[in-house]
Amino acid sequence: MKVILLSDVKKLGKKGDVVEVSDGYAKNFLMKQKLAVQVTKKSMEILDEQHLQQDLQEKQMESDAEALKKELAKITLEFYVKVGNGGRVFGSVSTKQIVEQLQKVHGIKLEKRKFIDKEPIYSLGYTDVKVDLYRNKVIGNIRVHVNG
Repeated sequence: MKVILLSDVKKLGKKGDVVEVSDGYAKNFLMKQKLAVQVTKKSMEILDEQHLQQDLQEKQMESDAEALKKELAKITLEFYVKVGNGGRVFGSVSTKQIVEQLQKVHGIKLEKRKFIDKEPIYSLGYTDVKVDLYRNKVIGNIRVHVNG
């Protein structure tokens, strides 16, 4: 019997997959647990509509990420750290500090785990920090200026 999975099933498939299983397994387990529905003309139409909606949502998210990338390109964040003899920096600027200042000053909310360059900034001057805005397709740059 062919069924459409309503949620991920271990060793069988992911949500939305159409799989062939035995009749007993489909009726007695998958359908009873509401993990799958039988493939019919109507269920295939619903599945196609869901795929279409998902594709539209993906395109919208990608275009939002592109707009955010353009906005981030215009921003330069300023940080002040203590400097010793010979320009030696005490402390650093972390991704957490960058996220907090973006939120506070510019109202842009990012997750610190989305940063590609995760190392703290230990040097004075300008540094470009890369951020994954959408599934490694859209990479944004944040310019960070560290003063002493």
